[in-house]
Amino acid sequence: MNTKPHIFLVEDDLSFGAVLKSYLEIHDFEVEWIDDGKYALDQFRKSNFDICILDVMLPNVDGFTIGAEIRKQNSDVPILFLTAKNLREDVLKGYKIGADDYITKPFDTEVLIFKLKAILKRQSGSQVKESDFYQIGIYSFDFKLRTLEHDGSKHRLSPKEVELLKMLCDNRNELLPRETALKKIWGDDGYFTARSMDVYITKLRKLFSDDPLVEIRNIHGSGFMLEIKNPS
Repeated sequence: MNTKPHIFLVEDDLSFGAVLKSYLEIHDFEVEWIDDGKYALDQFRKSNFDICILDVMLPNVDGFTIGAEIRKQNSDVPILFLTAKNLREDVLKGYKIGADDYITKPFDTEVLIFKLKAILKRQSGSQVKESDFYQIGIYSFDFKLRTLEHDGSKHRLSPKEVELLKMLCDNRNELLPRETALKKIWGDDGYFTARSMDVYITKLRKLFSDDPLVEIRNIHGSGFMLEIKNPS
């Protein structure tokens, strides 16, 4: 039985599409690749897919149109748009259609893999069970009491620090998308709230400075990851 996530890829650039398909397959995804928008919907109806990756600029039928039709047929399947443009109106249009994420070409393929895994994890509901207490390396984090403690030293966290750290813990060693954290904690993902979150991330990093095995990584501007390494 094939348990690999099944990706529906629509990309008209033959060279890029072939490379991307191979890269995804190396990372344990099954990929159905279509290179012309006019064939996309017929192909989509023939199989069950776990996620769709749609290029926006396509011949005959564009990615937004395909995404909107897919969303009518299937309200649950995640959609990620690829685009060569980073225009605000295009990004908003994609999210209004029902996109789960957006990535701008050229992009880091590692970021794409992180995004796909994060989307599929949310979709499957397989996130780490929520808890009030976490062990983070040498640190003990009590969500309810808002404390971070180690070696007899206890630090009380602010409300936003504690919410952000909990989200990082619930997604430990996985990408926490920037937009997800901003919308849940701050209520929007605008420029000023994003800068505010960066300040809180910096504060949290300093709190973990006594344990070199704990790191809050910045994943190429796409989000953050709480990485807890095993002692060698």
